[in-house]
Amino acid sequence: MKSRFAAIGLAHGHIFDMTRRLQDAGAELVACWDDDPVNLAAFARAYPSADTTRAVDALLEDRTIDLIVSAAIHDERAALGIRAIQHDKDFLCTKPGFTALEQLEEVRRVQAETGRRYIVYFGERFGNPATVRASELVHSGAIGRVVHTAGFGPHRLFGRVERPAWVFQRARYGGILNDLASHQIDQFLHFTGNATAEIVAATVANHHHPQFAGFEDYGELLLRGEAATGFIRVDWLSPAGLNTWGDVRLFLLGTQGYIEVRKTWDIQGRAGTDHLFLVDGDGECYIDAAQTPLPFMTDFLNDLRDRTERAVTQSHVLAVSKLALRAQMQAQWLHT
Repeated sequence: MKSRFAAIGLAHGHIFDMTRRLQDAGAELVACWDDDPVNLAAFARAYPSADTTRAVDALLEDRTIDLIVSAAIHDERAALGIRAIQHDKDFLCTKPGFTALEQLEEVRRVQAETGRRYIVYFGERFGNPATVRASELVHSGAIGRVVHTAGFGPHRLFGRVERPAWVFQRARYGGILNDLASHQIDQFLHFTGNATAEIVAATVANHHHPQFAGFEDYGELLLRGEAATGFIRVDWLSPAGLNTWGDVRLFLLGTQGYIEVRKTWDIQGRAGTDHLFLVDGDGECYIDAAQTPLPFMTDFLNDLRDRTERAVTQSHVLAVSKLALRAQMQAQWLHT
């Protein structure tokens, strides 16, 4: 039977990508809702077949809907997800899934009681062909055991996208490490095979935007697992001259080689996205990974049907989210 879903909470543009990928995997979009009529209208223009007449309560009561997908404002996601799983629906939201540890622990409790899924879509891995290709190479043993990861998630704050006011409100977006660095934490655990990790050090700062009190435009983080370490740097400092919103990169150091993934841009001149560089005992190799299939949404829908965990485990989602929250809580503010 085809999975039927509703999109509730349309504040972030990631909702368009998640919806498209769910549809491509065979799910049916039934309806959409957001309290902001501007957000609702924009989504309805992109997906005109979606019913826009029913608000949250009516959609949650609809027993023909199996899944709620959301990109609500960050601090609203957990409460919506709890309501969804209490209404016997699974829940998929963009990152971050939480802005406070109390939210995470309540989701953990309700999820365990209901058996329904609360999944965070870490799009930088699940939705990025080059990262999926890197995962295939690592799990085939191409570079041996991964002992270190370095992830860089720079973003452009102004320019092509107008940022709403909540983006600059610390309590609403949850801090830069909890928000942006959750992608890199997910990749550290995934590629090193660690179930969790230790926050060795964390730093945040506002280097260039003093007009936004409490805003963090820079964050860095050191992680240590059982037999691997990782470094993460995220920021809102991408210059206007860059040809994309951020030069996102991933470095994987293995015992028998290393991989670099240039996810969004190659400043050396190759066109397009999803560039992968592999160095091993046989030499150096460039791989154009842009056409690598993305199995996440298909696996995810199969998981919901079969109650399996092929796409991602619930424990992994909660472990990543908890590390991101703890990193944010432990971060030292760098005064500049």
